[in-house]
This record gives sequence, structure tokens and C-alpha cells, in this order.
Amino acid sequence: MTDGGMETTLIFHKGLELPHFAAFVLLESEAGRAHLREYYESYLAIARQHGLGFVLDTPTWRANSDWGAKLGYDAGALEAINIRAIRFVEELRDAWDVTGLPCVINGAIGPRGDGYKAGNMDAMEAMAYHAPQIAAFAEAGADMVTAFTLNSINEAIGVVRAAKKHAVPVAISFTVETDGRLVRGETLREAIETVDRATESACEYFLINCAHPAHFERTLVAGEPWVERVRGVRANASAKSHAELDESEVLDSGDPVDLGGRYLALRRTFPHIRLLGGCCGTDHRHIAAICEACGPFQPSGA
Repeated sequence: MTDGGMETTLIFHKGLELPHFAAFVLLESEAGRAHLREYYESYLAIARQHGLGFVLDTPTWRANSDWGAKLGYDAGALEAINIRAIRFVEELRDAWDVTGLPCVINGAIGPRGDGYKAGNMDAMEAMAYHAPQIAAFAEAGADMVTAFTLNSINEAIGVVRAAKKHAVPVAISFTVETDGRLVRGETLREAIETVDRATESACEYFLINCAHPAHFERTLVAGEPWVERVRGVRANASAKSHAELDESEVLDSGDPVDLGGRYLALRRTFPHIRLLGGCCGTDHRHIAAICEACGPFQPSGA
């Protein structure tokens, strides 16, 4: 398993101010680190309760150059904060790993622009853009990196190529609109197959995040090779569209039990989807409900 909607939890439930939705700024203060520690530990406790391994993401979804510049971070400061983020989650793993359950240190990457709006980079530009953050994660010893909330095929290709250059395993997580397609209209199949062709299938696996299961479950067809490449889901709590969520001033937490049931249906049809977590609007209640609905879990490879 992994965590839920970090930024929405910290903003709406903890009352924190995250400029430009950037959680990495909390690493700069002891109070901020304490909030992050409390956030992660709530999920690690659920994983321990259910005997599950954990993918521990860094709070660095916004720690790239365009968003960093808005927050006063130059290239050197961004490199330092990305390395610090790896060290921070390593400390959490060291404290939790006494259980003997696997815990993967994952450097979290976000899109260059707004995850809800189409970007304009070509693959070469995207590779150059994301390479510094990936290099920092690789230098710090991350087990892998994952790019979340991508809606551009070219950006995904660039991320995979940059990770390959720095010899770090990489996963790609696409977000979709209410019709199950990327914002420009491409299908998930087109996106995954195009990335794999362009990168010689260098991506470890794909995920879907920042969309409700109702938006994408009908697009997945059991037995198709491209669907087998989808190994994780991090859904939104709300079934609202991205545009509706963008305009909302209150958090729609949806129904944790219903969400758990939808994950169970996905797992029954697609047992290869093994990495379960949440995105916007989800918190420890949703992840606990997902674990309760989908358990007991079988060992990896079963």
C-alpha cells in the first residue's frame, strides 16, 4: 500500500498553508517535519496492521524548477531539498522497518505544469526538465522514482528516459478526465503503449491517480497486454471532475466504504493491480477502508 492525498489532508484537515500546493516546504522547519511525520505514520500503522509492505513517497510533487522558482528555490536549493526529502523518508523507514515488511523509498515527481491542464513539452524537453530532480533522487539513493498526475504522453516519455539515463527504476502515473481519457483525448491504452514503444518498455509499471474509479474502470479490459502494465491505483475520493475540484473551496471526501468496494472490484478483475493508495480527498480512513475491503492480501507472486 501507499498513502493518500497528502496535500489535501495537510491543507483541509490540518489547516496548513501549502503555497502552490507544495508540501516539500514543510521539510524546512521542525514543526513542518513533525506534521509530515504524523501524516506518514498514520499510514504506516495501517500497513503494519494489515501486514503490508509500503511505498514511501517523498513530499516532492512540486519540487521541480518551475514551481520551485515560484517558491524562491533555485537549482541548488531544489537539489538540496530533494535530497533532504529522501533522507527524511529514510528515517521513517528505519523506524518502521523493524517489522520486517518491505518499504520502498520512492522519489515523487509532479508535472511541470498543472496536472489538470495539457502541457506543451516534447519528449526531449521533458527529459531535460525532469533530469535534475531525478538525478538528486538517484544521488540520494532512492529505490525508485514515480511521476504522478501526468496528462502528457511526451512528458511521460521524457521522465522515463531521464530515469533510465540515471539508472533508477521509474513508474508513470497518468491522470484522466471523467471519460477515462487524458486531457487531450488520448486513451490510457494509447498513452501506455506509446510510452512503452518510445522507451523500449523501460518503465517498471504504470499507475492511475487523481481520478475516481468511476472515471476509468470501464476503460480497463481484462486480458489486454496494456492493462497488465497497470499495477497501481491512487484514486480521488470524489467523483467530481477536475474542473469541479479546481473550483471547489471545500474538500469532497466522498465515501470511504464505497471507495473500498470499488478497489475490491478492480482487484477481483485485475489482480495484477497490487499497489493501492489514494489521491485528492483521501486520508487514512479511505486507505483503511480499502485495506479492509481488499484483504486478506496474498504474498507477492501468489
